[in-house]
Amino acid sequence: MIGEPGLSIETKRIKTNMDQAIWLKQVLEQLPEEEINLLGLSFGGWSAANLAIKHPEKIQTLILVEPVYVFGPIPLKMILVSIPASVPAVPKSIRERMLSYISGGANIDESEPAAKLIETGMRTFKSKLPMPEKVKTEHLKKLKMPVLGILAGQSTMHHSEKSFQIGLENLRNPYSNMVLFEDASHAINGEYPEKLLQTIEDFLKHIE
Repeated sequence: MIGEPGLSIETKRIKTNMDQAIWLKQVLEQLPEEEINLLGLSFGGWSAANLAIKHPEKIQTLILVEPVYVFGPIPLKMILVSIPASVPAVPKSIRERMLSYISGGANIDESEPAAKLIETGMRTFKSKLPMPEKVKTEHLKKLKMPVLGILAGQSTMHHSEKSFQIGLENLRNPYSNMVLFEDASHAINGEYPEKLLQTIEDFLKHIE
């Protein structure tokens, strides 16, 4: 994501959530399609929702998979667990333990490229991004496009059932839907890839 570890060089400071929305808007403007189905996972879900609220022009549907700060806040326990992981001097085993906690207790394979990438970024990169603003319920109510919210019942990133209800109560488009994967953790895309794909495809077919 913008402002996080990668090959790009940041030439202008990202100071606000509006800056993040404008950046993503400029990316989408380069695509030839007049409308797109925008999907975001985890913090990417917040980024997608942030754009849909501030610049919805090109978004036909919004798909949010385990989004943070959208349907509810991150629990205090998760915040406390994540603090040591951002300190370079903290042992690698502590960071891996945090990743395991997020992933529902799964063993972290040190040879797995994605795990190595995440651990290296946590150890060597200091983010200067603004903290995401939790999406207000009045903003959810104003989203005009169909929204699909997919939450994990065992997620550590929000209170799943409460977040699920907030989505049901505040998404107003008649085609919007909330789905709860009861046994999934925040690593839902790795745990249930086929079920996740089928849920998204069914939602898009229903829109068509």
